[in-house]
Amino acid sequence: MDRRKFFRNGSLFTMGAALANPFESTAHIFNAGNLHKNKKAKNIIFMVADGMSTGTLNMADLYINRKLGRSSNWINLYKQQRSSRALMDTASASSIVTDSSAGSSSWGGGHRVNNGVLNIGPDGEHYMPIWQKFKKAGKKAGCVTTVPITHATPAGFCVNNDSRNAQEDIAQEYLRLGFDIMMGGGDDYFNADHREDKKDMYTEYKAKGWNIVRDRTAMMGVGNDKPVLGIFSKNGMAYSLDRANDKELEKTVPTLAEMTQKAIDHMKGHKNGFVLQVEGGKVDWGAHSNDIGALLYDMVAFDDAIKVAIDFAEQDTETLVIITTDHGNANPGIIYGKQANSNFDSLQEYKHTNEWILNQIKPTDSVSTVREIIESGTGKNTVTEEEAKFILSHYTGQFGKEGGLYNYNKLPFEAFAEMQKKHTSVGWISMDHSADYVELTMFGPGSEQLKPFVKNTDLHYMMLQAAEVENKF
Repeated sequence: MDRRKFFRNGSLFTMGAALANPFESTAHIFNAGNLHKNKKAKNIIFMVADGMSTGTLNMADLYINRKLGRSSNWINLYKQQRSSRALMDTASASSIVTDSSAGSSSWGGGHRVNNGVLNIGPDGEHYMPIWQKFKKAGKKAGCVTTVPITHATPAGFCVNNDSRNAQEDIAQEYLRLGFDIMMGGGDDYFNADHREDKKDMYTEYKAKGWNIVRDRTAMMGVGNDKPVLGIFSKNGMAYSLDRANDKELEKTVPTLAEMTQKAIDHMKGHKNGFVLQVEGGKVDWGAHSNDIGALLYDMVAFDDAIKVAIDFAEQDTETLVIITTDHGNANPGIIYGKQANSNFDSLQEYKHTNEWILNQIKPTDSVSTVREIIESGTGKNTVTEEEAKFILSHYTGQFGKEGGLYNYNKLPFEAFAEMQKKHTSVGWISMDHSADYVELTMFGPGSEQLKPFVKNTDLHYMMLQAAEVENKF
């Protein structure tokens, strides 16, 4: 097929100047991109390290390099010039600082929407999400994530809703739309004991022929003959660092790389190909908490999932892998100082996240107990008695309760992160999203389309073009 002729005559070019194929002229592309030029992408794997500032990518690469003597899989794509690379503008319709629902909707629906909504425009326009378009084109489609599968980023590829918080409704929509594999956390939105309407979504999924898996062993053993719903936690899944130091979690909770491999294996035999979104959702949650152990180790876990996708794409030769983030968050980075090397290397000794550490502390604990708990999680005593007293004061009510997104137990994340800075040499600018232009890389057929600078909405049309799916739905 003549791909240029296909898209010249196809409806991608009949939507008006604003939405006509924006990739007719391309800048210089690495040799790796030229290898795939004019080849069709049968499959697409879209990978999102949610809330990943550039400093997060940088720190993960440094951590892997200093511990294992190699580059991260993401940075190695750059070093070996095996992928096309760009900066991406992440704004939403309502703000230069996007949230995850608007960020994902820009990719999913091809239009910028207001923060907080899913594929519904400022004037009520409904934009068909891209996974629905690919399902209508005959492909299999799925999502895996480390946060609830009904959360904003997977939902942005799949559904229309005027609120990202309508996660019970989103759970029902996935079933109605008939996706093929959906895995992550979110029992709260499927379990009759937790849903406000008391509807048992597990029973409804089973009735429509889905296999339900609730732990790692069941996931590994499930067949490929039916759609799969995998729910492995009440809300978000355990942070990678906590999982790695808890034998029960290691046994029962799959890693993001394992979920990615399972999803690929589940769909790869389909004659018309598949599309898969992979989200490292708790990278964002760790950034919101200024929790360096949570952020760093979940970013490394996301990098492990990149290897799974790239290894498959290399062997398959018909798979486009897109790797990016929806927005920056907290803009962490390593700060100059004489002890920067050893301070940053101390993170290799961490056994638990700040979330785990701070949840162990009780108002009745002594100062010495607080210091012992912190030492058990970080590998050494990193707070003074005065600092331990200050942390304890947050539990006794003397200094009130700290807020913050995903800080359900009102833990003193910000105060603790500030104390850690002198021991880790990691600083933060905030506890929220930022308007940074972000990293974007592509590997495989279709990667030659990528310009050095794009808007987030461009990716919607790039995926359609790479897969030769007309935008007619």
